[in-house]
Amino acid sequence: MNTQLVFDFTKNASISDWVIVDDVVMGGRSEGKFTLDEAGNGVFSGAVSTENYGGFSSVRYQFDKIPTDSDSKLVVRLKGDGKAYQLRIKDKIATYYSYITTFQTNGEWQTITVNMKDMYPSFRGRDLNLPNYNSPAFEELVFLIGNKKNEAFQLKIDKIEIQ
Repeated sequence: MNTQLVFDFTKNASISDWVIVDDVVMGGRSEGKFTLDEAGNGVFSGAVSTENYGGFSSVRYQFDKIPTDSDSKLVVRLKGDGKAYQLRIKDKIATYYSYITTFQTNGEWQTITVNMKDMYPSFRGRDLNLPNYNSPAFEELVFLIGNKKNEAFQLKIDKIEIQ
């Protein structure tokens, strides 16, 4: 099984390419941040606010194309706060929609494995009548929280791979 590293968080990792996109782009009031903790994990944290028609925070990472095939899996080692998050990818940065899946965290370190072919297309919270992910590569990955309620959140990320 070939494994390709998407990102490995370490104390010396540069996280400058990880960008926060909150609902403030639409007038909302949510606030996320992305930092490295003392152990070298990426930490996506903040507060989601439903004020002013808001309700989401995300962190996105864009990179040179990483090849995939029909059996590719995203494997993420992370520690959440017991909340549900979305994992989103784009086959091309310019594509207006993302392929998404939702995962539940349990407050402990866990490994999330996602069959990429099961990720479905969605745009602004609406499922699209298009095929699931079936592209030969992808070039953007996003973690998003948007559970339709006001809440603080924290998601620690250790490593992201493709198998």
